[in-house]
Amino acid sequence: MTLEQAQKRVDSLRKLINQHNYQYYALDDPTISDAEYDKLLRELIDIENEFPELIVPDSPTQRVGISPVSELKEVIHIKPMLSLANAFNEDELLAFNKRIKDKLLVDSILFSGETKFDGLAVNILYEQGLLISAATRGDGYVGEDVTHNIKTIHQIPLRLGGDDIPDLLEVRGEVVITHKGFETLNENQRKLGGKVFANPRNAAAGSLRQLDSRITAQRPLSFFAYGIGDYKGNVVLNSHANILKRLQQWGLPVSSEARQLDGVEACIDYYNEIGERRSQLAHDIDGVVFKVDDISQQHNLGFVSRAPRWAIAYKYPPLEEMTQLLDIEIQVGRTGALTPVARLSPVSVGGVTITNATLHNIDEIIRKDVKIGDWVFVRRAGDVIPEVVSVIKEKRSNVSEFVMPEVCPVCGADVLRQPGEAVYRCMGGISCVAQNIQAIIHFASRKAMNIDGLGEKLIMQLTELGLISTVADLYSLTDKQLSELDRMGSKSASNLISALNKSKSTTLERFIYALGIRDVGEATARTLARHYKTIESIEKATTDELEMLNDIGPVVAANIHTFFKQEHNLDIIQRLLLAGIKWESKAAETSQVFAGLSFVLTGSLQKMTRDEATEKLIALGAKVTGSVSSKTNYVVFGEDPGSKYEKAMKLGIETLDEESFMEKINLSNTL
Repeated sequence: MTLEQAQKRVDSLRKLINQHNYQYYALDDPTISDAEYDKLLRELIDIENEFPELIVPDSPTQRVGISPVSELKEVIHIKPMLSLANAFNEDELLAFNKRIKDKLLVDSILFSGETKFDGLAVNILYEQGLLISAATRGDGYVGEDVTHNIKTIHQIPLRLGGDDIPDLLEVRGEVVITHKGFETLNENQRKLGGKVFANPRNAAAGSLRQLDSRITAQRPLSFFAYGIGDYKGNVVLNSHANILKRLQQWGLPVSSEARQLDGVEACIDYYNEIGERRSQLAHDIDGVVFKVDDISQQHNLGFVSRAPRWAIAYKYPPLEEMTQLLDIEIQVGRTGALTPVARLSPVSVGGVTITNATLHNIDEIIRKDVKIGDWVFVRRAGDVIPEVVSVIKEKRSNVSEFVMPEVCPVCGADVLRQPGEAVYRCMGGISCVAQNIQAIIHFASRKAMNIDGLGEKLIMQLTELGLISTVADLYSLTDKQLSELDRMGSKSASNLISALNKSKSTTLERFIYALGIRDVGEATARTLARHYKTIESIEKATTDELEMLNDIGPVVAANIHTFFKQEHNLDIIQRLLLAGIKWESKAAETSQVFAGLSFVLTGSLQKMTRDEATEKLIALGAKVTGSVSSKTNYVVFGEDPGSKYEKAMKLGIETLDEESFMEKINLSNTL
């Protein structure tokens, strides 16, 4: 390849890769697979290695620096990044609205509403479309230079795309970590013996302030633009909604929850709607932000102190509460992991009464300096999992140290901590009742074999009576055995037998997930099922073959390989298959007729569960999401559909009742 040929090819590759980045990160609508994208990037890297004179600062290959910076230097923002005034109740929001109307002499205001991300605010400077620098908010006037780390976030374009690129643009936005990314990050940190982060915000801030961008590149950072600072360009930006639209056209991601709101009552409705869905959002938020949409009205209103008069943050009530830690007990999981669990004096957090909270492991207890008897702040991580956030040391008195047990509190087997692991594990294996019980609970769970009526208390009773010791024993249970149990009766026994029989017709991916292979969740189970198509093929797979699959690394590959080399596990699988568990062959699957289409399910379906509907759609190639946006193609609704249905109607998105949905998927199965 000549230099001229190389130049043409790298120009073509960069344009193509940047377009795919825009489709993936700004529009959330990828048009090629990850493998195809990686192939393009690999080709570009190879050509640049052969012709280093062709490397330019905005090449997609130049996101991670070679060596760490020595310090984070100061950067002066061209226009200050001011704070926002806060409202903590409806009266304060109404007062804000009245002040604006009185100042502008109008009867009603068109607002722009957005979620208030709980992350780290940054300012990104583009000149002639090229990313020049990026800095944290700092004191609003001077921030820290984090350009080397911002470049590692693939959502942020190194060069703006689209038309009418401004000569100068300061982009204001928030760097965040999703709940899923945060859990994965902390899990990896524990395995490596590294620092475990208290919450996604701290993780995002710590990741963005690294001196070594190679560390930042390994962190699951996301970015959302929510405004601009200084701007020099030909496009007239006359409303905040117009600014967000332009930012997205230039390649920057913006929140799908942003919308225009006519009057303060619409703002109150928006606040309540987001509040209802807060626990379902991918990121932490601590409120919503309302801005006067019209830019000329913003200029007329001006600023007071260090905040604009035309914007306000309406905060949600705090999701952290104070309570006393009464005791620390050990919970033994299905992999033998010993997890310290805090027993708390009951406290309501976000409308949910919490009596227990995870302490993760002994390292976390030491790091947070938690002692039995302490007063602590607790929260629901991701608004779901209760955890101890911090200790209130000012209230400490009559406390005692917690010590990890040397033997399993359930079976008495030795407890060991393997090199490189943060957790202690019981070595009892299948002789440990706790591990068996947890394995059976997982096997029967809704997303696994979905055995209705088989709960934890019943499983414990069956185990204690010696009626079951493994998951395979479940399918040998009889009506007579079950009807003689406490609080069962003949009807309940008959229902459970029916549920067990119904569970025998499943899918390969559910069966794989139900087996409880360490680190194999729903997504990995789906990957294995779709690639290998039979359980026998997975049993024969080598670690090298497994590692070639998407999202399966060396650790997970080793866990899968080890699981299928254990005679005990193979025996249980064989017994389950002989009991009648079966699934349709992947060869009989329908074509991907819904590929590229996005569905949202809402309300109660009668002819199938929402999980079953989701599986049907995924099998047909559809993407199923939890929230409605302009990118949604269909909203399937059952009884009591709620706000998702209403939003679909407002956005003009096609809705399907259950009957129409059934017709659509049945028709698709015949294609």
